[in-house]
Amino acid sequence: MADVPSPLAAFIVGEIRRARGAAGLTQEAFGRAAGFSASHVSAVEGGTRALTMDFIKGADRALASGGLFERMVSKLGAPSWFLPWLDAERGATQLRYFEPNLIPGLLQTEAYARAVLRLDPRLSDDEVERRVAARIERQSILGREAPPQLVVVVDEAAVRRVGDGCEKLMGEQMLKLVACAERPHVSIHVIPPEVGLHAGLSGPLSLAHLDDGSWVGHLESQLGGDVVDRPSDLDTLFQRWESVRNEALSRRQSLDLIKEAANQWT
Repeated sequence: MADVPSPLAAFIVGEIRRARGAAGLTQEAFGRAAGFSASHVSAVEGGTRALTMDFIKGADRALASGGLFERMVSKLGAPSWFLPWLDAERGATQLRYFEPNLIPGLLQTEAYARAVLRLDPRLSDDEVERRVAARIERQSILGREAPPQLVVVVDEAAVRRVGDGCEKLMGEQMLKLVACAERPHVSIHVIPPEVGLHAGLSGPLSLAHLDDGSWVGHLESQLGGDVVDRPSDLDTLFQRWESVRNEALSRRQSLDLIKEAANQWT
């Protein structure tokens, strides 16, 4: 089950610990009611074991909170529908992303992420900032000792699209893409406009290869997202992936195009 990203995890663990104390429950009694051992509860509260959605749901049961802690994750951090994909992303040895309209979150600058998130009028300024922080934190997997191999395909529209007064923002975003693309474990490919119609125009897709040799996919829509693990559905996603990858420019050609776009906006 998905880990809850820090610093949100530390906050929620503290709230669960306080609620457990207020209820007069020992770690052992709380664990029995939540479905975990006392040692597991101790490790989560001590920060040596990740906070998962399973643990949060167990805490809601044990404390009869009516789903309070699960709602906190949804309201304060990444949307609950996104957490299973976060778990796959963190544990992946290989990642594949296709985006027809936007730069993928793993490669976004803070300013670009903020501008994209502000397009949702339902999000308060505080929620936007929390989601920006969570999005930037996701990028730490690219700098770890054994980072995943990341291959990204974007439509050229994602590289060229800019709003009024956002030229500096896009220039910084292109420079970040250049820096990322020059890492040995990152490949970025651009589909030029002369390709015309292609299979990827129906929407973005993501694929993660896990330690156990399995693959999972992720599809995002206006209303949320879904993790894909059925073999037949994965086959479809791989066919779509191969199609868009085959339409894209080479790594070097794509990097030259991104550098040209960076010069345009800086």
